[in-house]
Amino acid sequence: MEPYGIIMTVFIGSLSGWFAGLILKGKGKGFWLNTLIGIIGAFVGNYFFQLIDFSIGTGLIGTVFTSTTGAVILLFIVNLLKKA
Repeated sequence: MEPYGIIMTVFIGSLSGWFAGLILKGKGKGFWLNTLIGIIGAFVGNYFFQLIDFSIGTGLIGTVFTSTTGAVILLFIVNLLKKA
């Protein structure tokens, strides 16, 4: 991944972490942790969708969808582990 791609992934990941916190309503971990989970979720979402050969499309909307999906999955897993 080129440096510009990494910077955009971090930026969109931050936005996606915020979206994931809103989607999971009350299951978020606060702004900073949601942002971190969103950034990690962006990489996870990209990897996961490449693994299953699925793409919503290129561009900002596709990237936000992929990143938000990864962040929601990570927040869900974090919440499951916290309950255990």
